[in-house]
Amino acid sequence: MKQLFDVICKAIFPDLEADEHLGLSLGGEASTYVRINGATIRQAGNVDECDLGFNLIKEKKRATGSISLSGDESADVKRARTELLRLRKEVTQLPDDPYLVIPNSKETSNSVQSGDLPEPEDIVAGLLPPMGEIDLTGIWASGMVFRGSANSAGGYHWFASDSFSLDCSLITAEERMVKATFAGTEWDPKAYEAFLKDSVAKLEVMKLPPKKIAPGNYRTFIASAGVADVLGMFSWGGISEASIRQGESALGKMRNESIHLSKHFTLSEDFSAGTTPRFNSNGEVAPLETVLIESGELKGTLVNTRTAKEYGIETNYADDEEGLRAPVMSSGELAEANVLKQLGTGVYLSNLHYLNWSDRMGGRITGMTRYACFWVEDGEIVAPIENMRFDDSIYNFLGENLEAVTDKALINPDVGTYEGRNLSSIVCPGILLKSFALTL
Repeated sequence: MKQLFDVICKAIFPDLEADEHLGLSLGGEASTYVRINGATIRQAGNVDECDLGFNLIKEKKRATGSISLSGDESADVKRARTELLRLRKEVTQLPDDPYLVIPNSKETSNSVQSGDLPEPEDIVAGLLPPMGEIDLTGIWASGMVFRGSANSAGGYHWFASDSFSLDCSLITAEERMVKATFAGTEWDPKAYEAFLKDSVAKLEVMKLPPKKIAPGNYRTFIASAGVADVLGMFSWGGISEASIRQGESALGKMRNESIHLSKHFTLSEDFSAGTTPRFNSNGEVAPLETVLIESGELKGTLVNTRTAKEYGIETNYADDEEGLRAPVMSSGELAEANVLKQLGTGVYLSNLHYLNWSDRMGGRITGMTRYACFWVEDGEIVAPIENMRFDDSIYNFLGENLEAVTDKALINPDVGTYEGRNLSSIVCPGILLKSFALTL
């Protein structure tokens, strides 16, 4: 696919007129998908897809568009030229953009992350036997995901990465579930079997009679996967500089009222692992690391070039949405083996679900407990809990009520596939809270 991208770039950029600037962005995948239901293969197939985005600028006007690529070089070049002609006609009809960002970065990069993935014909044989009689439902995805960016100023970037993921739920006869994800770049059958063994152990606890707890504030441990769900909300009206400036951010109080979170909470945008491209759709390259919140204090935000131009500030080349692309929350000192003991009596939440802001300005997040959430007494898991809604502010549970952070940060991959497989992941530890509000 890189070759096709190169061919299109060489064909299209010379077609530009003297007062035109063009940015091209490419995204796609070559993946194998397997849908599993009841530990049985229900559907399997391959997906090869690729889209090419256009960002055409003429004078002070901007028009965008996209096409799907077929893999046939001559046909795709023809379609790209047709799209350029369409945008050229459209752009003259548009109003001037006062904060126009010209794609003029001249930086270049080429990164291909090769993994050790099972061959498509070996996937079923590797997945099913270790499941045994487990009632497991989920989706396997594996293969290469790629991104490209180029512009008429000479900037060029290519990124491709092999990866796999099994996003699944283990289900009891009473339809209680344990949600789990096994993902990586190097397939390891023994690690996969250990992953299933751990998930089955949680499933056995889910077979116990559930405990109904009353609404209230509880001492709580949220495992890494649940913390990742919370951090994901920071990309939606959180860490964006534009959101803060426009009064739409949950972190506005940190900027405007000098309110801090807990000293145990540090969050960075960190591309050092190399699993996510540093370049955005404009071909701009973000710093290797940007500290956002350090020991509870807001140190920085995600700022794209458009926001920087609008407010006269410095950009750190965030993407258009100013969302997290490579978030890393720092680990702490609480040993994983001591989590239950330190929790004592309270609630253990493996996952959170259906998160939303209930009061964005107040930093309040609501959602549901689900999938392997337990009641703990004297450091021992005694029963699963019935599903509960929570509603609490980050200024509480990531602030004064954040007691400790585990000493191990886990990788939580984004397994979404709505517009193709994602490359991002959230690296974070678990958190122990003095109090967490379960509302109904």
